[in-house]
Amino acid sequence: MQMQEKTMVSDTLAGINGELTRYAEMITQCENKELKQTLKQFRNACEQSQEEIYQIAKDKNYYIPAAKATEQEVAQVKSQFTTASL
Repeated sequence: MQMQEKTMVSDTLAGINGELTRYAEMITQCENKELKQTLKQFRNACEQSQEEIYQIAKDKNYYIPAAKATEQEVAQVKSQFTTASL
């Protein structure tokens, strides 16, 4: 049984998202500035790959993003974070 393209794209996105999570964890825990910078470069490259694969998935209708938030919804979330920070 051959793996379908949609499945491969989905699996790739899931893997990249996992990598991004791990990079974020490593960066925040890293004390060595040079290593931290290198990890950030890896993360940035990984984010670029994620965006490219996401666009492919979206173009082929393998992924349909959620509806965009309204300005009111965005303002409400911003307000909650601003209030929580104080």
